Amino acid sequence: MEITSRDNRLVKEIRRLLADARYRRMSGRMALEGARLCTDAVRSGVRLETVLYTARAARQYPQAVETLLAACEQAAEITEPLAGYIGDTATPQGIFGIAGIPAGMRPLDNDGVFAKINKNGRYIALEDVQDPVNLGTVIRTAEALGLDGMLLSSGCCDLLSPKVLRGSMGGVFRLPFFLPADFRETISRLGAGGMACWACVVDGAAEPLPGTALGAGCLCVIGNEGNGLTPQTVQACTGRLTIRMPGRAESLNASTAAALVMWEMVRGSL
Repeated sequence: MEITSRDNRLVKEIRRLLADARYRRMSGRMALEGARLCTDAVRSGVRLETVLYTARAARQYPQAVETLLAACEQAAEITEPLAGYIGDTATPQGIFGIAGIPAGMRPLDNDGVFAKINKNGRYIALEDVQDPVNLGTVIRTAEALGLDGMLLSSGCCDLLSPKVLRGSMGGVFRLPFFLPADFRETISRLGAGGMACWACVVDGAAEPLPGTALGAGCLCVIGNEGNGLTPQTVQACTGRLTIRMPGRAESLNASTAAALVMWEMVRGSL
C-alpha cells in the first residue's frame, strides 16, 4: 500500500515527532530521518515501530530498506511529495522511522545517576548548551573517543532533536547519557566521591590545558555557548580548567572546547 495523503495518521505522527520536543517526551517516542540514522538505530538495539519509505529510496538504499523492513513492526511506501512534506532536511532521502526512546535517554533521579556512573570513567558534562548542532557534534566526538558517557543539564536543548540526532552520526544511540534531576548536586556528589570534576572556564588563573592531568576518574563540564558555566556549577566542581588562547578570540565554540578537553582526557590511554 502506498500512502499519498498528508492526512494519513502515520504522516501526521512523524511530522509531530520531528517538530515537537514535548510530544516526544510525552509519547516516549522519537522520529528518525535518513537511511544511515535509521539503520544505526536498529543496529544499536533501538526498537523501531514504523518505517515509511519512497520507491526511490528502496532503489537507492536497498540494503538499508531491507534491514529496516525486517526490524520494524509496520511499514508503508509513501510518495516523493509526501517525503518532501515530512522531511526535516532540505533534500530528504525518503526514509523515516518512529522508534521508542531508549531508557538511557530519559531523566533519572540523582541516586540513579550516581549509582550508574563509573567513578573511574571519563565523562563530559554540558550545562545549558542550546545549539543542537553543538550538542550533536559533542556527542559524535565523545562516542568516537570512547568516553564512558555524557551528563546533560535540564537546560540543554532536546537530545532527541532531529539536528542533534543527525549531528551525532549515530553516536546518540551508542553513548551512555545521564540526565540528572539536579545537575549541580550530582557533580558535587561525584566530586565528594573522589572524581576529579573540572569546570572549563575562561580564566587565566585556572589550571591550563594542556598541562593538567586528565584521565580515569574525571568529569569535565562545558557551559552555555554565550554565558559559559554558572557560578554555582563552577563552585560544585573540584577544580577549574582553561584552554590557553594566544589569539584575540575571547572564547572557543562549545563543541570545539569540548573536543579539545575530551582529547586530553583519553590521550594518555591511546
